[in-house]
Amino acid sequence: MNRSARFATVAIGLGVVAALTGCTAQGGTTTTTALVIGTTDQIVSLDPAGAWDRGSFTPQNQIYQHLLSYDEGDVVPAPDAAESCDFTDETTYVCTVKEGLTFSNGHALTAEDVVYSFTRVREIAADNGPSPLLANLDSVEEGDDNQVVFHLTVPNDQTWPYVLTSMAGPIVDEEVFPADKLLSDDDVIGSGPYAVDSYQAGGLLSLEANSRYSGTRAKTQHVVLKPYTTASNLRLDLEKGDVDIAYRSLTATDVADLRSDSDLQVVDGPGGSVRFLTFNLNTQPGANDAQKLAIRQAVASLVDREEIADQVYKGTYAPAYSVVLDGQTGATPAFQTAYGDTPDPAKAAAILAAAGVSTPVALPIQYTSDHYGPDSDQEYALIKSQLETSGLFTVDLQSTEWTSYVKELNPESGYPAYQLGFFPDYPDPDNFLRSAYSTTGASVANGYSDPAVDALIDTEATATDPAARIAAIEQIQALTATAAPIIPLLQGTETVLAQKNVTGLEDTLDATYTFRFAVLDRTK
Repeated sequence: MNRSARFATVAIGLGVVAALTGCTAQGGTTTTTALVIGTTDQIVSLDPAGAWDRGSFTPQNQIYQHLLSYDEGDVVPAPDAAESCDFTDETTYVCTVKEGLTFSNGHALTAEDVVYSFTRVREIAADNGPSPLLANLDSVEEGDDNQVVFHLTVPNDQTWPYVLTSMAGPIVDEEVFPADKLLSDDDVIGSGPYAVDSYQAGGLLSLEANSRYSGTRAKTQHVVLKPYTTASNLRLDLEKGDVDIAYRSLTATDVADLRSDSDLQVVDGPGGSVRFLTFNLNTQPGANDAQKLAIRQAVASLVDREEIADQVYKGTYAPAYSVVLDGQTGATPAFQTAYGDTPDPAKAAAILAAAGVSTPVALPIQYTSDHYGPDSDQEYALIKSQLETSGLFTVDLQSTEWTSYVKELNPESGYPAYQLGFFPDYPDPDNFLRSAYSTTGASVANGYSDPAVDALIDTEATATDPAARIAAIEQIQALTATAAPIIPLLQGTETVLAQKNVTGLEDTLDATYTFRFAVLDRTK
């Protein structure tokens, strides 16, 4: 398997190239003017074959259907464009497409379009595209009676239904999307609750409710997704009333300040992202493997997650003691169990002394200044302070812009210790476990490898017995907490700010991490 969660992207802005002048919808719903959603996320591509990032996934979820998606509040994949999906043998997964589905242009949506969609993602294999999510797909073909037949490379792949809900799974119109290249963003066609009204890269995305959508009709006829280059400008427009909803990402200080604003509402929900400190096992300090392990374990014993969450993120992030998020299958507080509830300098000193490590340890830590949000400076300054206060470390803290930073993420010569984060492709623990720890599938690129962990990852991904799967997930967390190749720090909450008259936010902030425009509305 080789499906990796993407590095979490927070607060990468787009230039605002047009001012919103107000848009009048074409009747039929409660809201008659556009609902404006402001964001600092970037849209890389509206063509599903061209993007694998959170900023693109948000609008794609409004435009396209998947074979499977999620009911509100439920993290188990459920039929969307499919009537049903199931394994017919260990490596064959069959979905029957619902009859009578149409794209927003009136073309019929059939099994042929579904086969074309998956084939196209793999064959284009865009640099920023989601084709790695389909690594376990051997082939896909059209079956009888409007069926889609997936032939998989791994028997009993329990994560495959989740992959169908991911960024690799949107269904496109074979008559519109070219087979060998991406379609222009303003020409994309889907069968989801909204259709593209107009869009220019870097500008406003205007969406109209799709009258041909087979599901529950959108409550708001016209939605505009408005990009911002800075969180400060987004906050200003929210306070002026020029934006109805601020969705990803205001700073933690902004959120804390605006909680007391009586004209606004602040709604919190599961966020799905996890932030962590990563060690490059080849370039980190330490004269041998035992010393390197001791240094990692000592850092794990000294980091104060509660302090970071409270002081830097004002409660918009919570402490994370595993890369398996709270509430997911098999989640355990593995690092809390291994290293305690609070920082323990005496334990850290004993670990280092037992391995013969001289102190203070000179530890270079690199973080990125423009990829994980505007609070990263404060986060890593506090981590530096926590480690140095113990007297066991001296930290050389350096910051690099993402475009240069990402080029140094390699196991041979990369940063000795560095900041990373994930957001999920789907709400299943395999997504993060594989990305963090698999020898062949990890996107962390830090040189960590453990055959026992690899075997357990294969077990949890293919176990048909729920108890066996949970046991494997728990074992992975325990083993990797001891080895500490990465140290989980924080898990995100999704905090959305909106005008008082906006409704529906509680219906979309759930553990699927899917922001649904169709349930949003405004009272008069």
